[in-house]
Amino acid sequence: MLNLQQRVAIVGGIRIPFVRSFREYSRTTNLEMLIATISELVKKFHLEGQRLGEVAVGAVMTSSIEWNIGREVVLGSNLDPHTPAFNVQRACATSLETLNLVALKIAAGQIESGIAGGSDTNSDLPIMIQRALAWKLIDLNQAKSVGERVSKLLSIRPSDLAPAYPAIVEPRTGMSMGQHTEKMVKDWGISRADQDQLAMESHHKAAKAYDEGFYNDLVFSFKGVARDPMVRADTTLDKLAKLKPAFDKTEKGTLTAGNSTAFTDGAGAILLASEAFAKDHQLPIQAFVQDVQATAVDHVHGAGLLMAPAAAVAQLLKRNNMKLQDFDFYEIHEAFAGQVLCTLKAWESEAYCKNVLGLEGPLGSIDRNKMNVKGGSLALGHPFGGTGARCVGTLAKLLEQKGRGTGLISICTGGGMGVAAILNR
Repeated sequence: MLNLQQRVAIVGGIRIPFVRSFREYSRTTNLEMLIATISELVKKFHLEGQRLGEVAVGAVMTSSIEWNIGREVVLGSNLDPHTPAFNVQRACATSLETLNLVALKIAAGQIESGIAGGSDTNSDLPIMIQRALAWKLIDLNQAKSVGERVSKLLSIRPSDLAPAYPAIVEPRTGMSMGQHTEKMVKDWGISRADQDQLAMESHHKAAKAYDEGFYNDLVFSFKGVARDPMVRADTTLDKLAKLKPAFDKTEKGTLTAGNSTAFTDGAGAILLASEAFAKDHQLPIQAFVQDVQATAVDHVHGAGLLMAPAAAVAQLLKRNNMKLQDFDFYEIHEAFAGQVLCTLKAWESEAYCKNVLGLEGPLGSIDRNKMNVKGGSLALGHPFGGTGARCVGTLAKLLEQKGRGTGLISICTGGGMGVAAILNR
């Protein structure tokens, strides 16, 4: 196998606006969103009819009819149909993982170009039939005689006909991400006021970025929506303070609809290439993929469900001989304001860094003025499979505008996993 260690260039990204579920994109599928997004990316970089080395996409809330969604996206787009594709699913870090896999292929010399992306929709939920009914229908299909078929039909009970809705909870604990995060913020002593402050900052930064035109070439109009409609420029601490707790509904609850991400529909994609491919095709290079790291924690036996990014970043820093303070920008996914604050506090904790992360001392604090400078998931939204592409697209453009520097991406996921990445220019 080749191992050329080619530098992997981020040419640029694109996404549709992220919208609150069950609204603007109601009855819109992952396939439809991804085809639109990748077709727009191809159009943006004049790659119509070209054969790329690979397309990798993914989503969390998928149905069985989308089993080959990557390939269907290619065939539905304006790429050369000879372009291969595959699917990936790593919960909320899905499109950061697709970027990692495509980048590794480019670095190794297997391919010279590729697209990484992801999407998610809660508005087109994969509602299933009960497993008991499915088994009985399989038996019915295999029945050999009329009498046997009648017998199988009569075995179906009214309770078997109830639809099975996907539950966004952890299978091993039965708890939602919000419930797990409530436990985390209590363990770390994170206040409601600090969570609301971070949420307000996210909205104000996102609104300012839109006003400045930062997202003009990163977000394109889709189904009559031109920008992320969940951004609230008028959000205040007073307004946020009036919201009731959403998960722990007692007076001890601190997570609300204002400091937690809403269910979101959306999609994003990134074009990657070797330096040679980019130069040969006169494509811009915004930044380079330096490294990516995934980790997991044992949330079933007490670890904080969304604390894995703390370890992912620690391992990434060690491998790249860097400090936490070495970055010009930090894109930290805001699944919940409390989750971000727990991660920041963990990096500052000597005990946590020594006992849990196995370090000699604390990683320390970051300059919050460099974090999510164009808004984060709390304001922009969080379609599970699309958030990684959004973070990469934003960070790559920031590094291009600066002309140099490095940036860190950190994303927590369901299942107690985390993925972190370093981009440079």
